Amino acid sequence: MLSLVIFLPLAVAAAVLGVPALRDKAVVWLWIAASAADLVLVAVMWLGYGGGVGYETRLRWIPTLNAGYHVGVDGLSLPLIALTAVLFLMCAIFSLRDTARIRAYAALFLFLETVSLGLFSAQDLLLFFVFFDLSIVGMYFVIAGWGHGDRARSALKFFLYTFLGSLALLLGFIGLYLGSEPHTFDLVDLTREPPFATAPGGAALVLLAVAVGLAVKTPTFPVHTWLPPAHTDAPAAGSAILAGILLKMGTYGFARIAMPVLPGAWQRHAWVVVAIGLISVLYGALVALAQDNIKRLIAYTSINHMGYIVLALGAAGLAGGATAARELAVTGAVTQMVSHGLVTGALFLLAGIFWDRAGDYDLDRYGGIAEHAPVFARLTAVAAFASLGLPGLSGFIAEFQIFAGVIGTGLVGAVVAGALAVVGILITAALFLRVLHRAFLGRPGELTPRITDVHGHELGAIMPLLVLSVLIGVMPYPLLRLIEPFSASIESLMGR
Repeated sequence: MLSLVIFLPLAVAAAVLGVPALRDKAVVWLWIAASAADLVLVAVMWLGYGGGVGYETRLRWIPTLNAGYHVGVDGLSLPLIALTAVLFLMCAIFSLRDTARIRAYAALFLFLETVSLGLFSAQDLLLFFVFFDLSIVGMYFVIAGWGHGDRARSALKFFLYTFLGSLALLLGFIGLYLGSEPHTFDLVDLTREPPFATAPGGAALVLLAVAVGLAVKTPTFPVHTWLPPAHTDAPAAGSAILAGILLKMGTYGFARIAMPVLPGAWQRHAWVVVAIGLISVLYGALVALAQDNIKRLIAYTSINHMGYIVLALGAAGLAGGATAARELAVTGAVTQMVSHGLVTGALFLLAGIFWDRAGDYDLDRYGGIAEHAPVFARLTAVAAFASLGLPGLSGFIAEFQIFAGVIGTGLVGAVVAGALAVVGILITAALFLRVLHRAFLGRPGELTPRITDVHGHELGAIMPLLVLSVLIGVMPYPLLRLIEPFSASIESLMGR
């Protein structure tokens, strides 16, 4: 079942490229149908999930390295797999009217969907790395082939930064392999018998390599500089997938690999992780506040929101804190991954409307849009309020758990970090209210007459993301019930 979910989009991508008789319109509808079918299968998996590692498949792949095709889902991966299926379907719907080399465009997105689903399902380090690297290749071609502005330079910077990070990650994985006894890449085995349990120096070096590779992908300060140009010059759907899915590969790696496989090293260096998370929160919010380009602004808010996740995961590793608080921090971090994917995906699709209508992201050239495009204004307002954590929306549920978990550890440093991180919410509120005031209220700008209200396919892509954010904000229990057993397992690993 899980392998079908993973490879169905890739099979359809091969059909899209291999059947030249398909017309462009048929290609788009086939893309939508494949993504919709995958979402239905994921929904069936969610309803049938019974706990532990579910829908597991474990096959021999490279016996000499003890690496296998090992996939499965749990309370960490299943929410992200569902997020992946939802967001890729919405991007397919959003691209319904695109015509530029649509066959290759659809095939690339279907390829990226398989890669993303495979990574979130991987229970083997080598398999994880294969999917991790292929995501870089796929997004490079999306930005370089269908972006705008200085797209070639932005795509190259994205590729070089993230590929260098993946090389550091590979070194870390090799270290984990060599430190395990018997040597293995299997995550279940490595979690059961963590390597370097009696060698703190070796564990620190391996954690450094793994953390650098994942931090670039997240990205955290100071290895974030590839993100703003990549988002600015990527097509709207590409930015939605980059922010909504690909960035989660970094934070997912921290929770799936770094914490459970190197629990001792993570605890010893948790204060460093907390500090990096806090800096990312404040830096991302402050720099976003200074932006006049709507896409760069959203990109920097992603650094801010991913910083909350890193802060929470670092706090979960602090020794001496309250157990329940550390579990709550992990639950909040995973909830934030889902919330950020939904909300920021919607924000980037909304930003794409600016480019589609007027070819410009400069806020100073707009104003009074709410009068000309009221539905567009309302959708943007809801997405903005969700991003800043307004109660009743998913961002509030995630951030409240993170702050309660970090501050609830009772450690002085964590309390200070949590209190300072709350300032990030105030800054985020200020910057989004500034966007709404400048672009949607007040006197019309020079480009305002070009902005028409959302089309049917745009509404069909953006509205479900915001509806899901509201549902999580109002009824979070179905999601939290899935995540909490994973959080408890991480806490038990930290305490052993």
